[in-house]
Amino acid sequence: MVINVSVDQLTLNQGENPKSEKARVILDGALQVFTTQGYSAASMDRIAAAANVSKSTLYSYFQDKEGLFLALVEELTAARRREVFNLLSQSDLQAPPQVVLRQIANVMLDNAEKNQPLLTLMRLLLGESERFPKLVKIFTAEIKKPMLDQLALYFASQTQLNLPDPVVAARIFSGSIVHYLIQQNLMGGHEVMPLERDRMVDGLVDLLMARDKSVQ
Repeated sequence: MVINVSVDQLTLNQGENPKSEKARVILDGALQVFTTQGYSAASMDRIAAAANVSKSTLYSYFQDKEGLFLALVEELTAARRREVFNLLSQSDLQAPPQVVLRQIANVMLDNAEKNQPLLTLMRLLLGESERFPKLVKIFTAEIKKPMLDQLALYFASQTQLNLPDPVVAARIFSGSIVHYLIQQNLMGGHEVMPLERDRMVDGLVDLLMARDKSVQ
């Protein structure tokens, strides 16, 4: 199945500072190869051919297939990740936590549900985790960890929530959303065990707010 979506359409049209034209062309080619052939079958030769560039040009931008895959994931998530960081790093977070958390959850869900190529790459990442543990480790360190760290800092700043461990709270919040996405979109949960998105978000936020209500 060919997905005719370019990195340009997904990110650069959303107000991004454009990378060089050649880098965008390479990322577009990589997107087509990864989504149609999978990570294992993808090669730098095939990506160079899909992007219509020489191998020397490809390697001048990306050191290896692993780095190119991660750069593509980062490009596809860049705009939404910045939205979450902006929500978490405002100097005056006056909005109640339940409002901020719902906004963050919806941004994270929008990023995946409206971005089919990203879901496809995430499916590849999960499927190849045992064969390419270094790839998963780098993804966790470079993309997942910064988000969790920022989320934990937010929970720590919201003392009214009375959360005993902000780091665990961040893992629960993010992990619940990721599990929902995997179950509903990648494992047929939308047919076997459907759960409305709003119900999921409301229930998760209410769970985190429960300690705050218990001390009032």
